[in-house]
Amino acid sequence: MTAFSDGAALLAGAGTHLGTSDWVVIDQTRIDLFAEATGDHQWIHVDPERAANGPFGRTIAHGYLSLSFLAGLLGVLLEVPTASMGINYGLDKVRFPTPVPVGSRVRAGATLAEAEPVPGGVQVGIDLVVEVDGTEKPACVARMLARFYFEEGR
Repeated sequence: MTAFSDGAALLAGAGTHLGTSDWVVIDQTRIDLFAEATGDHQWIHVDPERAANGPFGRTIAHGYLSLSFLAGLLGVLLEVPTASMGINYGLDKVRFPTPVPVGSRVRAGATLAEAEPVPGGVQVGIDLVVEVDGTEKPACVARMLARFYFEEGR
């Protein structure tokens, strides 16, 4: 976890590597639950028998499942204790270079790429990379935009 004491520290922190999350196993239950939550029941995700004969040899996680890990990552790798509120503001440059086969382990790394003042706070751009254990290409690369707001005088 990387902590920034206040908005000024965030602004000065551009370029800081925030760390890497723990490994998480992507099992079929997680994939199936994501399919239920999103309504995306494509066979390459939820039909192990059919997927065994498909292009990946087994089911693969949804690209957006890989992306969804990034929201929780912010609270694990970045702390701004004086912020009164933090919000997800959006995403830029999202790509899914390689699939995540069922049973794979994934983790994410983050770098505070940019920080700029906004009314009442600081907007940050965080470059994120979701790695798949044993592969060269990442499963997901994205820039997450978040805003941290501060009470007057903090």
